Amino acid sequence: MEPLPAPSPTSVRITGDHYQWLIAWAGCLTLLRENAIHAANPVISVGVEADDAGNLDDVVLLRRTPPHTYTQVKYTVSSSTPVNEEYLTKPSPTGGPSILKKIARTWRTLTADGIAVDLALITNRAPDPSDPLIAVRDARTQLLLPKAVEGTERSKIGKARARWAEDAGLSETELHDLLSHLRFDLSRELPHLQEQLQLLMAASGLRYDGQAVDDGANWVAQQVRNGHRTITLDMARAAVDTLNLKTGPARAVLSIATLKPDPVAGEADHTIDWVDRFETSSEFTKRRPLTPSTWAQLQEDIEAAPAHLHGSTAISVTGSLRLAPAFLTGTAFRMVTGADLAVLQRGQLWSTSDTYDTNCDPTVEEHDVDQGEDLAVGINVTVRPQDFTKDVLDHLREQNTPASKLLILTPPAGPKDGSVPDSQAANALAVGIRDTLRRATRTTPQIHLFLACPMGLAVLLGHRWNRLRRTVVYEDVRTAQGYEAAFTIEA
Repeated sequence: MEPLPAPSPTSVRITGDHYQWLIAWAGCLTLLRENAIHAANPVISVGVEADDAGNLDDVVLLRRTPPHTYTQVKYTVSSSTPVNEEYLTKPSPTGGPSILKKIARTWRTLTADGIAVDLALITNRAPDPSDPLIAVRDARTQLLLPKAVEGTERSKIGKARARWAEDAGLSETELHDLLSHLRFDLSRELPHLQEQLQLLMAASGLRYDGQAVDDGANWVAQQVRNGHRTITLDMARAAVDTLNLKTGPARAVLSIATLKPDPVAGEADHTIDWVDRFETSSEFTKRRPLTPSTWAQLQEDIEAAPAHLHGSTAISVTGSLRLAPAFLTGTAFRMVTGADLAVLQRGQLWSTSDTYDTNCDPTVEEHDVDQGEDLAVGINVTVRPQDFTKDVLDHLREQNTPASKLLILTPPAGPKDGSVPDSQAANALAVGIRDTLRRATRTTPQIHLFLACPMGLAVLLGHRWNRLRRTVVYEDVRTAQGYEAAFTIEA
């Protein structure tokens, strides 16, 4: 890509406005989805440059009962100014109050009657890793607490805390209270924001292509130009109809992250965050829990997810999962419970409710193991057949797994990119695999399952994993032993 010319002041202003309209559209999606799924405390309106919200008026989410969310949105085209003490406490270009002082004044006004609030600073600026307080921000909650109040008065954190309190015009006790409600939503770049919006639109049962995202943001901009500072549920619903966005049901959002943070975790109805509980710091090499965390603990968390969704039957699974946890997620919401799961796969929404013409029976290849009465099953959609089969056989023999034979199941076209092109094909193959295994496991005590397939197929397959045998699901951990038993599932 060729470098672009420096942006003009008009370009900066227009891009900053569009950034704010995107965040407001995200609020509209929350308004639509939470009311559609009958959330316990839904958003009831979205304010844009709202009245009586002080310096946190850019986007305001009013809920049925507090806390309401008040947001300040800051966009920059330059990466030269990170979020740190200097940025937050510097007077405005005209000599007015700093960002921190404005937020503190607004917080005092909003909480004067004792009503709790949720405050957020949203910006594409990055956090300054050398700043004593910003550096201790918890990426999961976006709060500076608890670490921002742990240092002594003489520590770097304590001295910075005193300076912040002085600039904000607060006591340190008041600053502590403010920071317990103020989220620093940082490094929210435009591509990241657009990805989040696509996921939210998919979960809301709307078109989720780039044009649909822009249409939503442009609609918000038009409301602002027309003088509407409050967007109601009826207005948002009318926009969906006018923009022709509706494609399916709104869904509860289940966020499960094991490889990298989920951009929609903050909007999810239930969140399972295991990113810091998996080995290594790279999303590409995370393969198993980091001691003392265990597969059993992750299984307990995933299997408890339905109870946290309070009976929701239409569910969108977001986040980043390897195959064993994805399969387990499908089994936690099995078809017999009436659940409908959906997951984004290759830019498409793969849903367990998608229809297809006929089952897709897999090709079956059998290998003798002769080490017991169980059945080993390898489902291979993506790996070279000789490599996958050898790896599984080597593991079975080295670990003396009590299996009589290994069945390798592949799509009729063979394991290759594009062999499962869409949701309909994935559902047809999942049913074909399940029915094939029902016939093959009538006298088998237990199944040992190895997966090499798209994550979406693992979810769809787990969803249909019933009338089978107890199943041990293995994860490819890329160690000397190759695979590791992750979960045991009653089927």
